[in-house]
Amino acid sequence: MINFLKYQWLYFLISALVIGSGLVSIITWGYRYSIDFAGGTNLEYLTNKSIPVTDLNKVLENLKIKTESVQSNNKDITIQTTPISGQQESQLRNSLQKTFSVELTTLRYETVGPTLGSETLQKTLIAAILGIAGILIYMSFAFKGFNYAFAAILAMIHDFLVVIGTYSLLSHFLGAELDTMFVTALLTTMAFSVHDTIIIFDKIREYFRTEGKADMEFYASKALVETMVRSLNNSMTIIFMLLALTLLGGVTIRFFVATLLVGTITGTYSSPFVATPILVWLEKRKK
Repeated sequence: MINFLKYQWLYFLISALVIGSGLVSIITWGYRYSIDFAGGTNLEYLTNKSIPVTDLNKVLENLKIKTESVQSNNKDITIQTTPISGQQESQLRNSLQKTFSVELTTLRYETVGPTLGSETLQKTLIAAILGIAGILIYMSFAFKGFNYAFAAILAMIHDFLVVIGTYSLLSHFLGAELDTMFVTALLTTMAFSVHDTIIIFDKIREYFRTEGKADMEFYASKALVETMVRSLNNSMTIIFMLLALTLLGGVTIRFFVATLLVGTITGTYSSPFVATPILVWLEKRKK
């Protein structure tokens, strides 16, 4: 039988490197917030000819519209600004048509005020806290022990830190925006992490019930050996699908899928290599 717990120092080192680099990225660069959180207006126009970004910026400056980003991809124009009214949007559209003698078709015009963005962020934090509290209470009753629940929560926090740190790197280097899609992926990751952890913990509990009391580390290693192949097979089917969507999917869902991919990988890793060693340590400390 493979003693996975013998390499706890290696698991700690890997987690420390990944989480540490993510936290450094958050402190140094932070995130690019979408209008879901920061507030603002998203505009997307389709034109009959391409317009350079520099020319678009001049028109926006003349109209005294503050911009966050301006992109011109062939005949598709995407503009993100501070919140503007419908009247200002109409003036911008007319100005672009007159200045460049083009035909504009509005594909998207959406505005979110800063108050609504702040409210969305607060609700997201409340949802995460309620989810953690619910899992803590459920596992404490299900496993008749606080250590099982505490170990699962710590592993979930580990996954949380990995995902938010990785997304900060994606935001800085690839331009990913922090939006409600990211929040959805983050909460899904937290649920997936606990799902795998419960399977391992349930196996450990079963050994104590059927084989009697023995060394906690022995039962934990035995549980990891028996569940490892099943967990990997289950996770790899999800990873392959998400990898294909990341590489070939549309731009609008690419970073959402990439976040799910990172979350699935770290969730698969944390259950055996973070949650289980923590549980063993807590149980030994308890004795």
